[in-house]
Amino acid sequence: MSRLLIVHHTPSPALQELLEAARSGASTDEVKGVEIVTRPALSASITDVLEADAVLLGTPANIGYMSGALKHFFDVVYYPCLEAKPKMPYGLYVHGNLDTTGAVRAVESITAGLSWRPVRPPVTVTGPITKATREACWELGALLAAEIGELA
Repeated sequence: MSRLLIVHHTPSPALQELLEAARSGASTDEVKGVEIVTRPALSASITDVLEADAVLLGTPANIGYMSGALKHFFDVVYYPCLEAKPKMPYGLYVHGNLDTTGAVRAVESITAGLSWRPVRPPVTVTGPITKATREACWELGALLAAEIGELA
C-alpha cells in the first residue's frame, strides 16, 4: 500500500476547510491502495517522510512567508531526506489574507532543493474560502492519491 503524508499548519477555520477538502479528495473511492497519514507540521517526523510515497503540504501565508511550523518541518527533515526521497511527488495549498507569493516561493525553493516533483501548481487562496477553492484542494488531494495509488 502506498502512503500519502499530509503535513499541515492549520491555525484557522479557513485552513481547516482546505485541509478537510484535500483529505477528502485524497480518500476518494476512485483511488485504491493509498493510506493517508495526517500530521501537524510541528510533529511530522523524518520517519513520516521516509515512509511516504507523496507529500501534501498546507500552510498559511504569514507576513509574506510560510508558517514557522512548516519551516520547522523542513528544517527537521531536509538533510536526512535529501538523498532518500528524490523525485517524490508533492502538492501545496496556501491560504493568505492578501498575498501568498512569498510563502509559495519559499516552499518551492525548499522542495526544489529536495528534488521533489510538484504534481500541479500550488492551490493558492486569498480571502474567504469558496466552493471553488474547496474543490481545488479536493482535486489536489485526489491527484496526489492517484499519482501513487491504483485507479478503481
